[in-house]
Amino acid sequence: MFARLRSYLPTAALAFLIFYFGFHAFTGDRGLLSSTQRDATLAAKTQELETLRTQRQDLEARAQLLRDTSLSADLLEERARSLLGFAHPNDYVIRVKP
Repeated sequence: MFARLRSYLPTAALAFLIFYFGFHAFTGDRGLLSSTQRDATLAAKTQELETLRTQRQDLEARAQLLRDTSLSADLLEERARSLLGFAHPNDYVIRVKP
């Protein structure tokens, strides 16, 4: 009886492998059914990237104004007052916790 079943063993093993890989192709982390989750993650990361690009452009513009070749007196004064904690007598100072 085992000799008779032994001839079906490679076929059964192959069928099991096909089922195993087919199952994980649909339900795995990168499977077809998880594409909506990947799309949502991609949309969130794209929005985060856009926000970071905007922040970087702002920082680059501010850094450009602090270079020796194009020094902005207003920005320099603002940064100096902020770092040293000084204020003009006519300025309103609103302290916030970082």
